[in-house]
Amino acid sequence: MRFIITFCALVISAIAAEPKLDYQITQEGVLVTEGKEKVLFYQRTTKAQQGKHARANYIHPLYDLSGGILTEDFPSDHLHHRGIFWAWHFLEVNGERMGDGWTTKDRSWDVNELEVKRNTDKSLTLHLNVHWKSAHWHESKIPIVNETTSIHIHRREDNHRKIDFNISLLAKQPKTRIGGAENAKGYGGFSTRIKLPKDIQFRSSKGKVTPQRTPVIAGTWMDMSGKFNGERTSSLTILCHPKSAGYPQPWILRNKKSMQNPVWPGQNPATLSTKKPVILRYRLILHKGKASTDSITQWNKAYCRLP
Repeated sequence: MRFIITFCALVISAIAAEPKLDYQITQEGVLVTEGKEKVLFYQRTTKAQQGKHARANYIHPLYDLSGGILTEDFPSDHLHHRGIFWAWHFLEVNGERMGDGWTTKDRSWDVNELEVKRNTDKSLTLHLNVHWKSAHWHESKIPIVNETTSIHIHRREDNHRKIDFNISLLAKQPKTRIGGAENAKGYGGFSTRIKLPKDIQFRSSKGKVTPQRTPVIAGTWMDMSGKFNGERTSSLTILCHPKSAGYPQPWILRNKKSMQNPVWPGQNPATLSTKKPVILRYRLILHKGKASTDSITQWNKAYCRLP
């Protein structure tokens, strides 16, 4: 009996000692932590550099599993890039251009609702409601697009952590179109501006991937590994869900001074409905070392099974 009591006490103590996902709401946004480690910061309010490149509604910093900062904000080569973000060059209402959300020209993001929910599995979900506005549309007083996004942060599992993004876009005005860069590259959509070390390597289910100037057809997931912080290799994997618009999406990849982007809708704009939203879904997996292709394939299968 004494052994059983002691064993139960040890189990309870071990569970209590497990790091807990927690959050702190600040004037600028939400900081998510796990135990003493920082996980990410969601930027709710508008942030600018010397009054230029104003942006909101993105993640920076995103921390790797060793506590190092993985993302970049206001990088000198592209000051409009920002951490983990989702943005498009082209926004049009009834044939009239409404600024540029990618370069942050004449555009703004009003995060009018932000709720953090604790889930039964001890994960956290940030629920966001965001109005896209433009100086060219009623002086930024009336929204053009209503974005509803959830960011689901999972607890760390061994040497990896999952973060899910579910982005829903609904037009508030008829004849609203959205698109990427108006050239052969067509970049735009869910984007990761991460540090790019000299030893960066790209890999998909088809094997090693070499970045090209134009989008690459490389399957439904992309793994990026290298010495992002220090001498140890770590990785960031992006998975695309089958219910994401344009699935399977092509990839814009760069090995220096840029971002990585599963592309939707590309250079040909898509019309947003006022009744049925466009859905974009992605999972980021942060992991130490270099995960095997078999492991990533299993992660991808599990993610694709989610409703």
